[in-house]
Amino acid sequence: MQQYQRHKLSVAPMLDWTDRHCRYFHRLLSSETLLYTEMVVAEAILHGDRQKLLGFDPAEQPVALQIGGSDPVKVGEAARIGAEMGYGEINLNVGCPSDRVQSGTFGACLMREPQRVADCVAAMKATVSIPVTVKCRIGVDDQDPEEALDTLADLLVAAGVDALWVHARKAWLQGLSPKENRDIPPLDYDRVYRLKARLPDLFIGINGGIKSLDEAEAHLAHVDGVMIGRAAYQEPELLAAADRRIYGKDRPDAEPREIIEAMLPYIEAQLAAGTPLNHMARHMLGLYHGRPGARRFRQILTIEGAGRSAGIDVFHRAMDAVDEITATVAASAADSAAYAAANETAAAV
Repeated sequence: MQQYQRHKLSVAPMLDWTDRHCRYFHRLLSSETLLYTEMVVAEAILHGDRQKLLGFDPAEQPVALQIGGSDPVKVGEAARIGAEMGYGEINLNVGCPSDRVQSGTFGACLMREPQRVADCVAAMKATVSIPVTVKCRIGVDDQDPEEALDTLADLLVAAGVDALWVHARKAWLQGLSPKENRDIPPLDYDRVYRLKARLPDLFIGINGGIKSLDEAEAHLAHVDGVMIGRAAYQEPELLAAADRRIYGKDRPDAEPREIIEAMLPYIEAQLAAGTPLNHMARHMLGLYHGRPGARRFRQILTIEGAGRSAGIDVFHRAMDAVDEITATVAASAADSAAYAAANETAAAV
């Protein structure tokens, strides 16, 4: 566990969300949080455009590659390729409940085949020297989570797995959509805590419904790591406090404008390479979440950033709009405070 111990916080691998632009943005918010790719199918890695599928900026490190697959030979070779591309960890997906994943016999349906998962991990460990990890559920369908999770974990330990990230929900492969599987099955954090208590030498991380660093800190009293998913994407500013609060770094939390200005050179380079602005801007829509001007910021990036010719000036207009609204709100608050003070003085007289 020593090799893996530093990863107390990570951002979950999320299909169509955690692409390379998202990861570069998240890295500007936190230098320490572990980032994951979207799941990439082993077959695609073996036969597809590897640079397009696996290419990333070195600034994203630490970054892990999540692989989908169930054939030990293929996932072992895909892991080797990922390690050669420079990833710091290879993760096997045993948690995704989507129809596309089930049809390929990988993802959450592999909870029913724990020995196959262990064989995949052993094959990956045989081809790479970097950590090999698994992300799973506590069970699927009518499985008993006590038996299913313990069986999987024990076999993975025997195969040499470096860490197990557990989404603390069952996946219902029959009757619920992938979206419903993210919310409807009840969370059972205690089940993950019990697994950690039973396997103290294995790094156990927890995932599912975690919305804040307050919640993350509470979980870290019971497990080794916390994986945040949608909250980190929809309210990315929470990551700006992660280095200080989770990792104990003596550094101030970055403000949204600072983050955007740090992101602009990357955006300009991507625009010059032909990447449309909205491919990057969509990951940044939640940056001002809960602050004055957040809605206007989203509107400008969404509407003005949609065209093929949209350029860096869209971000400048969005930031200027936020500054103007913030100034108006501050002035209104100052006027209200002055009015209240004047009334208190008059009442005293």
